[in-house]
Amino acid sequence: MPLTPLLPIIIAPLLTQTQSVNPLINDVVKHLVGVMDTTAQAATNPKIRSVRMTTCKVPLKEDAQGIYLYQEQALTQQLDNPYRQRILAIKTTADPQVIASESFKPVQPQTLVGFCQRPEAMRQISKQDLGESICQVFLKPIKNGYQGETPPQGCPANVRGAVKVTNTVILHSGGMDTWDRGFDAQGKQVWGAENESYQYRWITPQSP
Repeated sequence: MPLTPLLPIIIAPLLTQTQSVNPLINDVVKHLVGVMDTTAQAATNPKIRSVRMTTCKVPLKEDAQGIYLYQEQALTQQLDNPYRQRILAIKTTADPQVIASESFKPVQPQTLVGFCQRPEAMRQISKQDLGESICQVFLKPIKNGYQGETPPQGCPANVRGAVKVTNTVILHSGGMDTWDRGFDAQGKQVWGAENESYQYRWITPQSP
């Protein structure tokens, strides 16, 4: 399986003042925080590798009202060497039924390895830790969960031959399904999901 996990989706005006009163914020966070993996899928599909995704809440010093998550993905046999690390800002938008998940690439990812295993008091980050904004996903409620997609044009990238990435994400009670794909300059898919999604299933869901 290409080592390309979820981006944490789209482009709409973001509202930070009202996010605390939008009940969808906490519900989206509840669908993300915890530990899930693709072990069950890997057991039935030799093309899929067993990957663990770990997500936890992290407070931002300069934005006490904001909702931020740290997320890392690693092969289940190499948990101390994650191949994908990101910080997610979960925000409301001008549409109260749309929640934005903006993904940032940490400035010093190596200092955050295993971050979710640290005591909560030691998980604080600052704006200078956020790094570059990579992409956004806009999540809308569906039956028993949420679905989100990247913009139609995708998000710019420079990853293993891809110049843009696209993704569709479905959050549900069992975990997360994600169609993460990379495309080259000619529009050809060079990595990512093909005939089926990457299927992450809960190991230990946590309350936000």
